[in-house]
Amino acid sequence: MTTTTPQVPTVRPPASGIGSRARKARKALTSPWASTLAIVIAVLWTVPTVGLLVTSFRPELDIRTSGWWTVFGDAFAGEGVFSLRNYETALYGSSTNMIEFFVNSFVVTLPAVFIPITIALLAAYGFAWIDFKGRDILFIAVFALQVVPIQITLVPLLSAYVDLGINGTFWTIWLSHSIFALPLAIFLLHNFMKDVPRSLVEAARVDGAGHVKIFFQVMMPLLTPAIAAFAIFQFLWVWNDLLVALVMGDLRTFPLTVRIAELAGSRGGDWHVLSAGAFISMVVPVIVFLALQRYFVRGMLAGAVKG
Repeated sequence: MTTTTPQVPTVRPPASGIGSRARKARKALTSPWASTLAIVIAVLWTVPTVGLLVTSFRPELDIRTSGWWTVFGDAFAGEGVFSLRNYETALYGSSTNMIEFFVNSFVVTLPAVFIPITIALLAAYGFAWIDFKGRDILFIAVFALQVVPIQITLVPLLSAYVDLGINGTFWTIWLSHSIFALPLAIFLLHNFMKDVPRSLVEAARVDGAGHVKIFFQVMMPLLTPAIAAFAIFQFLWVWNDLLVALVMGDLRTFPLTVRIAELAGSRGGDWHVLSAGAFISMVVPVIVFLALQRYFVRGMLAGAVKG
């Protein structure tokens, strides 16, 4: 005689509010309409870049007589002509030599990334883990500085640099970019530090660690995504900056963006070289972003999800 064991129905616990919201968000983001919209936006965003890339390899005469999209028909007809002449002119032309300005961009960008990160790390740790009077009010004031337009600060800063006798040097550009970047850097790093479990910090304090030891041995190893995220953001911002470089710099300190703005000539007669110059300036930011993009995403999402 065969006996069968009765099947006990599985009882699943009710989904929490956070899990339910997560499933709804995932369903909304993975819907066919959302995917289609994302693809359309990506294509529309990419088309101008593709046009600029194609134009950078076309001879000057072809650029002046036809649009970049005609190269596809010419390619099928065997009439497409591509050349590196625009890149040679942009890099080594007597009036558009970019090598010195390319080096200046590195000289400007690297300290302008390192300085605000160093200061913001110390300030963020103070706001997150050191209890002092007026901490919350001061943090709100620092965060509120993000809404101050850069344009209205240029003249007072330039006047201060002239009084100090450092105008026209790299220091004016470094300090300006650091000042403009600090509010966002402190806010981003503060949010990441607040996500560190308090029990971890308390355990370090029980073992006799002070603030310096906690900062370097507990916080710093955990802050790699946030530091990399801000470093990428600041690197791209400073590398592509034109306004601060024009106002605060001079011929000895001008970065690559200033030279690219001048590639078209005073009357726009050399604008065909501009496309090649634009792609030359894009090489370094693209490499930096692709190499560190995973840290960028993780750092920007720090503190965005609770519970």
